[in-house]
Amino acid sequence: MSVDSPPVWDERFCESLRELMRWRRDVRHFRPDPIPDETLTALVADASLAPSVGYSQPWRFVSVVDAARRAAVTANFERCNAAALNDYAGERRDDYAALKLAGLHEAPVHLAVFADTATTAGHNLGRKTAPETLLYSVVGAIVTMWLLARARGVGIGWVSILDHEQVSRDLAVPESWILCAYLCVGYPDEEHPVPELARAGWQAPLPESTTLYRR
Repeated sequence: MSVDSPPVWDERFCESLRELMRWRRDVRHFRPDPIPDETLTALVADASLAPSVGYSQPWRFVSVVDAARRAAVTANFERCNAAALNDYAGERRDDYAALKLAGLHEAPVHLAVFADTATTAGHNLGRKTAPETLLYSVVGAIVTMWLLARARGVGIGWVSILDHEQVSRDLAVPESWILCAYLCVGYPDEEHPVPELARAGWQAPLPESTTLYRR
């Protein structure tokens, strides 16, 4: 068989892949154990297996190691989280206040993921009519990395409650880079197949009938 021949994935493999997806969770609780540099490098390489519009490969990963920059991002989250709390009232406000929504203090690795909107790779193919596909490509890379990280025993948490423009300023990245995600990366302190927000009663899974439509 040629080395270029496509492999055959049987139903057992497909079920294992579904199981991986079930256990891929948004992690907020991390052990303090460090992530080896070679593991982080491998995860970024895994992310680069993702598809991208025009094969532009626009993802740019920034490992935030400087203590002052980390502190700035954490303060950013705390301000935005306090503002978000004010959007709720009554029991829902209490529920929100009880949620742990980031692992910024515990995660050994902070990884900011940007889309380089000035990249010339891909020669603008597919982006003229749909420029947002550049950002979609980066999200695809994040999900690809997330799944392969879980297979390696590494957990990832996506911190969305941030002023993205302030993060870009604090990390001093080029103006053409747009922040797509700020990720906490580390070994999970606990593992569950059920999303934490579902376990906390914040939101139940939606039935499939609400997500598939035909026209």
